[in-house]
Amino acid sequence: MNKALEWRWLGRMNFAEALTLQEELVAKKRENRDTIDELLLLEHEPVYTIGRTPDQSSLVDAAHLPHPLFAINRGGQATYHGPGQLIGYPIIDLRRCGQDLHRYLRWLEDLLIQTLAIYEISARTRPGLTGVWIDKRKIASIGVGVRHWITMHGFALNVCGDLAPFNRIIPCGIQNVTMTSIEKETGSTFSPEEVSHRVAEIAFHSIANLTTEGALIQISRRPDNALLI
Repeated sequence: MNKALEWRWLGRMNFAEALTLQEELVAKKRENRDTIDELLLLEHEPVYTIGRTPDQSSLVDAAHLPHPLFAINRGGQATYHGPGQLIGYPIIDLRRCGQDLHRYLRWLEDLLIQTLAIYEISARTRPGLTGVWIDKRKIASIGVGVRHWITMHGFALNVCGDLAPFNRIIPCGIQNVTMTSIEKETGSTFSPEEVSHRVAEIAFHSIANLTTEGALIQISRRPDNALLI
């Protein structure tokens, strides 16, 4: 049986709404393993998030952050999401991928590195650090959650816009890190929606590298107005 990865551009969405949608999709996939994997692509209204960790030092001054804060079931320290940033939430059943979380993380990083190469940005990973970098400047963050081997949360790629809100935290718990974006690196402005098409295209060519069933992998896009009940 053919498997498919569906993707959707959801526009700008507040964090709570996107989190609820992810939880619904994860629950549906847990009940029915044949449910199609999905890649949700979107922007967020300004928000800070942090993984469920007793170490909250990366928030610096949580009581006086300028935007809402969510503690969520992903790995990692504090980060910021907001307009101009492309958010990707893959809802993928890792039971079809060898239950290999490390392999999944590397797949996400490679997906972003290949996307950035389209914009003539030479990005890479750094030993011991998750995410995507240009020299010592961080352009994309990754933080995933897994329930019953089904993924949620994902990546945040800085495309354009204001990066100043990162200055209110220690991004990903890394002291003195410089955040950058496609706009800052190229001097040109692209929209997150435009970049989302590039990400989806590369996912089409690379998702088969993640799966282990040997089935033909296809990708399709749902209509813009598609809703999940």
